[in-house]
Amino acid sequence: MLYKFIISFIAGIGAGLGTGFAGMSAAAVISPMLITFLGMPAYEAVGIALASDVLASAVSAYTYGKNKNLDVKNGLVMMFTVLLFTLVGSFAASLVPNTTMGSFSVFMTLLLGIKFIVKPVMTTKEAMAAVDARKRFIQSVLSGTMVGFICGFVGAGGGMMMLLILTSVLGYELKTAVGTSVFIMAFTAFTGAASHFVIGGMPDLWCLAFCVLSTLLWARIAALFANKASAVTLNRVTGVVLAVLGAAILIVK
Repeated sequence: MLYKFIISFIAGIGAGLGTGFAGMSAAAVISPMLITFLGMPAYEAVGIALASDVLASAVSAYTYGKNKNLDVKNGLVMMFTVLLFTLVGSFAASLVPNTTMGSFSVFMTLLLGIKFIVKPVMTTKEAMAAVDARKRFIQSVLSGTMVGFICGFVGAGGGMMMLLILTSVLGYELKTAVGTSVFIMAFTAFTGAASHFVIGGMPDLWCLAFCVLSTLLWARIAALFANKASAVTLNRVTGVVLAVLGAAILIVK
């Protein structure tokens, strides 16, 4: 039990920091940790990771929203599309072998971290407001389709993909991108976790509780810091957190 707690708590630290700073899915950290150190089946590990995302993303979204770094209107458009294709992806994931799961999100974490260090996002809120609403709506629907399927299939919660799309395609400044990402992810993670548990059965409840609480704690701490940081500092911290987590998971695996 103690070993299970330690692994879950450490996984929650990485997942919480990633969620609060960068809107990253807990699955990118928790899934490989539970699979590698506890020998847990991949589908069950992904379900626990998505469940850990729910409260961590919700409290992060609240913190970003309180600091006016959340775009609810456009976030809802992407969210509904993501929710639909999360269900499709989750069902598809139940049909593939364990070894297929998890690798995608690890590489995505590392590459995205390097991207924020090398090429930081310095878009302003004024530049965001200048984008045509109809164009953004179409982009949101198409992006949501892709992100949702990835969320359900590899348990990535869509966080990293959404962050990349919100900053690079939809032209969001970083804090608003992270805030909107975790807002969407709270709902997509809940949908993904519920569908995983319905299809695969209930997971290890102790692991579930440990991971959820640890992720929630560290996500809250990271979100509070991120909203007080400057754009330059947040880009660097976000990049370092993602790169370190990605590299650490690759080494562990």
